[in-house]
Amino acid sequence: MSEHRREEQRLGAYLRDRRGRLDPASFGFSPGRRRTPGLRREEVAQRANISPTWYTWLEQGRGGAPSAEVLNRIARALMLTDLEREHLFVLGLGRPPERRYRRDAGVTPRLQRVLDALEPTPALIRTAIWDVVAWNTAATVLLADFAAAPPEGRNLLRYVFTDPGMRQAQQDWQSVARVLVSAFRVEAARAGADEEVRPLVQELRAVSPEFSALWDAGEVLSYNGEAVKHLRHPRLGEIAFEHSAFAVDGRPDLTLLIYNPATEQDAQTVRAAVERAARQR
Repeated sequence: MSEHRREEQRLGAYLRDRRGRLDPASFGFSPGRRRTPGLRREEVAQRANISPTWYTWLEQGRGGAPSAEVLNRIARALMLTDLEREHLFVLGLGRPPERRYRRDAGVTPRLQRVLDALEPTPALIRTAIWDVVAWNTAATVLLADFAAAPPEGRNLLRYVFTDPGMRQAQQDWQSVARVLVSAFRVEAARAGADEEVRPLVQELRAVSPEFSALWDAGEVLSYNGEAVKHLRHPRLGEIAFEHSAFAVDGRPDLTLLIYNPATEQDAQTVRAAVERAARQR
């Protein structure tokens, strides 16, 4: 049996399994007498607005390669999760679907506890369009007072180009800005968030000629998310951090950023600053 034929059979088996898990009554179909659990093939085809014959062929492994549009319709009809939809595309087309950015509000209490457990190491969680949605006390003390800003103002790219304090904190602001604009461009495109970033880009163009020039340059630089950052804190002086970025399991829209003090002296400075802030609360 050819590999293509095996993939068609895997797709059909997956469709049958997902169809069998759905409750007909919840979709307005009469439960009646059914030979097997779940929706009938024609009911899935009706919900997906495709030909019942074509859908039957797909389940039987003889329909050929479906289009992305057909797979999206079937995914909606079968109420697939994002992960299940991705698996459907891999089976049907041999590739994951194009990314669709979805703005989710906030983080779970579990993720906030992870941030808090990292104290006194500064850590935060940002979205694919670089909105900061969670942070620990150390991040507030060492990086920026995120709690003092309105939610729409907690964007890392906006901080870099509009906050004088953030600019002064960078050892080489021009180099940092260049790398960040490139990384932002790549990540937003990968997340399928072009529409979501357009207002931010327009805003920064209007207030920062430097951003406008970097955005127009269209650079895509190599950046693996790990680096040593040297920050000039207004009260604590220069501090070096090992900066690392991690994906958040189950939340492809989120990234965990950790700023680990690079030396023992840096760690002592950070620890003392966080402890002072805790006592002043």
